[in-house]
Amino acid sequence: MSKIKLMLVDDHEIVRAGLRMLLQTQDDIEIVAEVDNGRAAIARAKDLAPNVVLMDISLPDIDGFEATRQIKRALPNTAILALTMHESDEYFFKMMQAGASGYVPKKAAPTDLISAIRAVNDGGVFLYPSVAKALVRDFMGRAAQGDDRASLGGLTDREQEVLRWIADGSTNQEIADKLTISVKTVERHRANIMGKLNLHSRTELVKYAIRKGLIEVEG
Repeated sequence: MSKIKLMLVDDHEIVRAGLRMLLQTQDDIEIVAEVDNGRAAIARAKDLAPNVVLMDISLPDIDGFEATRQIKRALPNTAILALTMHESDEYFFKMMQAGASGYVPKKAAPTDLISAIRAVNDGGVFLYPSVAKALVRDFMGRAAQGDDRASLGGLTDREQEVLRWIADGSTNQEIADKLTISVKTVERHRANIMGKLNLHSRTELVKYAIRKGLIEVEG
């Protein structure tokens, strides 16, 4: 099994040291670089093409939002996972819009962080409970204004089922196993879903599924 190549981005040495101690205990994760600022993160990411970048938002030069945007522009297959002390809706939505696949507060349990790394590495979206609440509030607000109250965009029953599993954080392989179909079929369903609903990212798929009540958010 190939290891998850991970880069740490945080300007506090003590934070990086703690993360290093935690992640080095995981057989499937390899830390390939540690940097303490946004510009170095962009440069090192381009050199190393890590699978996952664990990104702080508050950095001394350019912030995590801009670093995420530039890394995703250069390396669309690299997953960005925000690990930050900020839990406000504004920071969360800005980070997801920049291209992050997950958002984990620094108060989270170590097991949550490890699960998040594995989830985004496999192409999923990781939603910490307090963050998921922000999605619900956002879409309930839109609902109150009468936005997008109608149908499920002509999705078939199977497409709705695939969407539910995507929003629940399952990888393409896990969805294929659960539904006893091939990964290529899952990918085709995903493409059809995004085309029918005019959505452009995994985050939008998750938000749509929550909005439509296809999944329930706990916490």
